[in-house]
Amino acid sequence: MTYESLLKSTAASYAVSEPPPLSSLRVDEIQVQSLWFAGHFQDHFQSTCGREITIISAGEWNRGAGPDFIQASIEIDGTPHHGPIEIDMESRNWERHGHALNENFDQVILHVVLEDDGAEFFTRTSQHRNVPRVVIDRDQLRAALGLPRLSQALARPGRCLQPLSHLPPEAVLNLLEQAARHRCRLKAQRFHRIATRHGFSQALWESFADTLGFAANRLPMRLLAQRLPIKVLRQMDFASSEAILFGTAGFLSPKLHETAPADSRQWLEDLWDSWWKHRLKFEFPNERSPGWNMTGSRPGNHPQRRLAALAAAIPHWQNLTKDARESAPFKKLSQTLIALSHPFWDRHHTLHSKKTEQSIRLLGPARLQEFLINTLFPVTITDTPSAWSDFTKIRGGPPNQKVTRCCERLFGSLSAAKPFLKYAWQHQALLQIYQDFCLEDVSDCKKCPFPEQLVLSSQES
Repeated sequence: MTYESLLKSTAASYAVSEPPPLSSLRVDEIQVQSLWFAGHFQDHFQSTCGREITIISAGEWNRGAGPDFIQASIEIDGTPHHGPIEIDMESRNWERHGHALNENFDQVILHVVLEDDGAEFFTRTSQHRNVPRVVIDRDQLRAALGLPRLSQALARPGRCLQPLSHLPPEAVLNLLEQAARHRCRLKAQRFHRIATRHGFSQALWESFADTLGFAANRLPMRLLAQRLPIKVLRQMDFASSEAILFGTAGFLSPKLHETAPADSRQWLEDLWDSWWKHRLKFEFPNERSPGWNMTGSRPGNHPQRRLAALAAAIPHWQNLTKDARESAPFKKLSQTLIALSHPFWDRHHTLHSKKTEQSIRLLGPARLQEFLINTLFPVTITDTPSAWSDFTKIRGGPPNQKVTRCCERLFGSLSAAKPFLKYAWQHQALLQIYQDFCLEDVSDCKKCPFPEQLVLSSQES
């Protein structure tokens, strides 16, 4: 039994008659806009009025007043239309937010919503033109977000423990390999969706930004990479592209240099002067941007420092893109990223911090490995199966909380799972099993179909 067939055979056990409420998906409008731009939703819809809608281009982020996206292209019943697109959590928000009376919304060609409130809330412009409305399916949204039904499962042994104990190690390793390969395919599909819509280089740029964002700031970093495409930044000198990144992120102010340490003041003043020249074109209003999460952030993980690493990669991006297309194990790309350097950031943690005595790396080995594991290896393995051999040689780091919980449920304890935690691909496999089964089962293991499938595997073995 393959991992895909296992998922297919157990899917009915997780079927629910009613879609989960929107509030349970832990999503906000900015996230949905980011997913829309990246191409993680379908390209074909049927509007609430029964018209066939095809998305040709998702559009560009709007930096001013008005709809969320401009310059979008769609077809309505085969007829092309070009103009803005508005995305709302609920269809009634069109009226609530005053779009029906706002001339900035008169040219909108499509209203995309997550919750359709029915015919009593219809999408009309100030000229009383009806705007087609489409609804993003809840399951499609959940898949795009990568959200299972639970945020975490209880950390205790599950019913998988007994059948797994009867499986020979070779069978367990085979199961883990199939789960890891499945996870690689999912990651590759996600990357290719972005690459299809925006190109390989941009997909790589967004993935690198996502990796630098860590868990707390993935969305702000990805939004920044979407709103500042790499092809735009590469057309500028480095001082301008660096200033635009920090300015668009909201980290610059005209008096920042006045209260900074003496050795930083001139550089910060120059950074602001460069941003000031581009500010009108690239600045987003606060309501269109998510806030940065600074809570519990160690100096080396501060979002300003992660953004500095993103900026430092711009001059090397053409070669990085070329090296990313080559076969694993990506030695040239890794050497370039590890060697990223900057006169200011080599000795500062943040824009306002004091100079450190020792030089500090912009990108450490752990962050580089995460980028390779979550982006480049999955894409390469899907296109070139022989790359799997290189992937299996990457050693696993300390298990994170999800891996630890999965080990406790499947093997009884972290120590019992130790033989299956040596390599990064095994961690990836356990993460996938934990997401596909532990986090989809709301019965706390009582009705999970996975143990029964393991029993069948044990009998076959």
